[in-house]
Amino acid sequence: MPDGAYAGRKHAGLSICLFCGSSDATDPDFLAAARDFGLELAHADVRLVYGGGGVGLMGAAAKAAHNAGGKVLGVMPDFLRRSEVIYDDVETIVVANMHDRKRIMFEQSDAFAVFPGGIGTLEEVVELLSWRRLELHRKPILFLDAKGFWQPFYDLIRHTAQAKLSPPWLGDTWLSVERVEQVLPAIRAALAAGEGQRAETVAGKM
Repeated sequence: MPDGAYAGRKHAGLSICLFCGSSDATDPDFLAAARDFGLELAHADVRLVYGGGGVGLMGAAAKAAHNAGGKVLGVMPDFLRRSEVIYDDVETIVVANMHDRKRIMFEQSDAFAVFPGGIGTLEEVVELLSWRRLELHRKPILFLDAKGFWQPFYDLIRHTAQAKLSPPWLGDTWLSVERVEQVLPAIRAALAAGEGQRAETVAGKM
């Protein structure tokens, strides 16, 4: 489905965006966590919004959610169809570029779960935190810090704050858990605390 055909559509229920890696060669425990998360979302009737791929953690989560009868929305740039192996079994929006992918994923989601990933995942979450820094949204951001994967990233953010290049409160703008079964309850708690009002698109402010 092209981007234009999706304009303005919103999902009535809760939607959680998953940022994660697209490599099958990573730690099997990371792949298992993604599968478990997909299953949990399906059983909880929470829609998974993700990057549209059928490989790596992305594919593991999407396939698990779909096979369990869950709702899944993929957003895939046309030029990544082959390398990320688009997963056509679920509803997928095909867009022209990475900017459109991230915009739609943001607009269609109420909260964000960040699982282990590479440079693409880092790009997505840094932009999300930058928008939070600029007060463009207050949607919950939660990291799955499995096996301490995200500790170097947390250290880097603290380093920028210590250098007075980031505000000292930036490290308080996300949540972090170590086990996949903690992800959804922590996000629900943040939403209940008022952190997740459906924000307007940031596109017009960038």
